[in-house]
Amino acid sequence: MALFDLYHRRINYLRISVIDRCNLRCLYCMPEQGVSVLPHGEILTYEEIVRVAEYAVRNGITKIRITGGEPLIRRGVVDLVKLLYRIPGLADISLTTNGILLRDYARPLFEAGVRRVNVSLDTLDPVMFRKITRRGAIEDVWSGIHAAEAAGLAPIKLNMVVLRGINDHEIPAFVRLAVEKPYHIRFIEFMPAGAGPYQMNYYMPTAEIIARVAECAEISPLPSHINDGPAKRYRIAGACGSVGFISPISSHFCDTCNRLRLTADGRIRSCLFSDREIHLKPVLRSGRNEKEIDEGLSLLFKEALKNKPAGHKVDFKKIPHLDRTMSGIGG
Repeated sequence: MALFDLYHRRINYLRISVIDRCNLRCLYCMPEQGVSVLPHGEILTYEEIVRVAEYAVRNGITKIRITGGEPLIRRGVVDLVKLLYRIPGLADISLTTNGILLRDYARPLFEAGVRRVNVSLDTLDPVMFRKITRRGAIEDVWSGIHAAEAAGLAPIKLNMVVLRGINDHEIPAFVRLAVEKPYHIRFIEFMPAGAGPYQMNYYMPTAEIIARVAECAEISPLPSHINDGPAKRYRIAGACGSVGFISPISSHFCDTCNRLRLTADGRIRSCLFSDREIHLKPVLRSGRNEKEIDEGLSLLFKEALKNKPAGHKVDFKKIPHLDRTMSGIGG
């Protein structure tokens, strides 16, 4: 089986948000006081998540990424990974985290079936880390990264959201890190995803970021078939790692989008920049038998695929107001 949208894109990647809460308050993501969160009963149980995942994998999903909020703050997330790992046909389970709790979870996650992690790390400076995240300590993130290496999680991708006037001066330091360590550094354009407001002056286009990288390293693009997801990867001469660039605003990658998102409260979201969502929870909690639930999920997934637009038209001249923050959508 395979899932295709109206534009003949094969959909084989499902991002599952397990919680909308986060233990950081990154200045580009949410206000310092945080945001309103879902009541416990509104969040899908692990059994419900697995039910959706089983249906999705039977119908063509081969990759699942666990996200949040911060997924490691939800109790029992390792048990969820174990259940997902048992699904026949699921080829890849990965996880995105801010790294604060990763030290204690890296090996259990690997043993449960996770093979790759993305760690959000926007600065290498402890003082700047506190400024951007408003809480937490960068030492905890580094402990988590080292634990992930020791556990065998690879490749380790470090995601840096480039913020003009905040952390863009650290681009050379991240390049040096990729030279010294086998990390995949991904420079991400700041984007207006989720409920604003936004500091427009933070935005730096990828072309400028690439120029900054090229000032301090000899880089060359890797073949397109080596690229994993939306990042355009580059080799650095003599480096252990690599750099990549994700350009959701300046260079849309919608024509190759292969993903759906499942929010923590059980809604399928076809596009990050669209509030059109399909509610799965009524079917999952209907009390129907497995066959009837499958039939219901089939209709809802078909509707979600119909909702998937050809592409978004977001730029910093046309910013949509979305009902959810990024933590509520699932990063």
